Amino acid sequence: MKVIIVGGVAGGATAAARLRRLDENVQIIMIERSGFVSYANCGLPYYIGGTITDRSKLTLQTPQSFRNRFNIDARVRQEVVSIDRAAHTVTVRRLDDGTEYVEGYDKLILSPGARPVTPDLPGIDAERLFTLRTVEDTYRIAEFIERRQPRRAVVVGAGFIGLEMAENLRDRGVEVTVVQRGEHVMPVFDADMASLLHNHLRKHGVELLLKADVTGFEETSDAIFTTLADGRVLESDLVMLSIGVAPESTLAREAGLELGLRGSIKVDATMRTSDPDIYAVGDAVEITNVVTGSSALIALAGPANKQGRIAADNICGRESEFGGSQGSSVLKLFELDAASTGLTLTAARAAGIDAEAVILSPANHATYYPGAETMTLKVVFERGTGRILGGQAIGRGGVDKRIDVLAVAIRARMTAADLTELDLAYAPPYSSAKDPVNMAGFMIENILDDLVDQVTWDEALELAAEDGDAILLDTRTAGEHARGGIEGALHIPVDELREHLDELPRDKRLLVFCASGLRSYVACRILSQHGFACANVSGGYGFHSQVMRGCTVSHTCVGNCGLPV
Repeated sequence: MKVIIVGGVAGGATAAARLRRLDENVQIIMIERSGFVSYANCGLPYYIGGTITDRSKLTLQTPQSFRNRFNIDARVRQEVVSIDRAAHTVTVRRLDDGTEYVEGYDKLILSPGARPVTPDLPGIDAERLFTLRTVEDTYRIAEFIERRQPRRAVVVGAGFIGLEMAENLRDRGVEVTVVQRGEHVMPVFDADMASLLHNHLRKHGVELLLKADVTGFEETSDAIFTTLADGRVLESDLVMLSIGVAPESTLAREAGLELGLRGSIKVDATMRTSDPDIYAVGDAVEITNVVTGSSALIALAGPANKQGRIAADNICGRESEFGGSQGSSVLKLFELDAASTGLTLTAARAAGIDAEAVILSPANHATYYPGAETMTLKVVFERGTGRILGGQAIGRGGVDKRIDVLAVAIRARMTAADLTELDLAYAPPYSSAKDPVNMAGFMIENILDDLVDQVTWDEALELAAEDGDAILLDTRTAGEHARGGIEGALHIPVDELREHLDELPRDKRLLVFCASGLRSYVACRILSQHGFACANVSGGYGFHSQVMRGCTVSHTCVGNCGLPV
């Protein structure tokens, strides 16, 4: 049997290695149009920033190492330009000299990846405008920085690559402006959680322009100008364009293969396309979102690796299926870690799910052990069943651990009750006896069991401002209250609440908050058992103040919180 693999990196290289491990006799040819057959594309921004200094560390395998270890014929700087499905052949072009040849196959695996989105805007071909997808892109950007020593950069787009490039350019002393079309950075986070990242970017000197549309670029001999829809013009020495990727499915489309979402390659669970002898893996394929069951595009290395393995298994007669992805991911942003998995609350509701979320601010390990840091954790759940739908976490340490636990919970279709029962490793330097994931489960259970009602800050502020039947109650300490509070809110510390019940109005709903939401929950339990109508304000005052500082453009505020808007 002869297998040709179009494209290397995560999906194609994994498929090639797995094929060889399963069948020593199969002939394997891997064709990669770049000069590098297997490389760490997730590490490319860190080479530009200087964290990774050795070029060779970016290359995981070379054509020679594939030959030596796996007896795989890996050909770089060659591109498959057409597929003849009837003849079972591909036409290959050598990029160095333009010559072409035809190669036959028994099975074909397409792993073409995705291409950076480059909109049809004036000046899009400027020499000072860069995208980052390949090792060659990385070297080109790094060489430009070394040669031109830029002082200012504009990063268009605030997804993974955009923010990683913003960080790494700042690490090299470059002034950075991030331009984001949407209302917040990182669409895999809800707006309130993304606000924490806004604060952190600004703390590190990154100028952040939200709800800003780019309309074009103009290059001169010593600068490039980025024009925004509102008329502003940003002058810089370079522009990084990172507004997303699109499936590289031209080859599949021209071969007549069935396409799916946004022109992606449609495959079944075995990674087989509409042609039984052609498989496809990686960023170019349509997959299933495991939470919603709907079609999705998730361009991440983890799913691509799994798909490459599954395609190889099925080619070799081993039954194997890809169950879909939930988009688990993590980002380093200066000192912060930001991770997510599954659905945001916004996405869950958009999918028609009756979803809610809890927000908590636990320490990453026991507070009495030195070095404890507070993280913010948001867990999305289905109201009717308590099923866990998604998680988001931001903090300094322990973030990836909690998101990984939630990722497993989502995959296993666990509920909040299951989270409370998880037996997680504990020692003071690593966690608390009740891990933040357990705590999230307890909080969701309390809501589902009607032990406490919950409102968001947006809801609380609106109700307190417009509804005479609701009033805010601050249960923080006197010292905390003195450092800042909500105008018009009553203030009674939770430890003094029972002595002051007669001072509270019984004809109003009490919207109760503390610094984090824990003490206000205790207050709500006291109040409800004494006949008061009350609700716990999700996230607490600490979270609210961070959101307000981070959402000066996108946050909807009724203007009575006393914080800068």
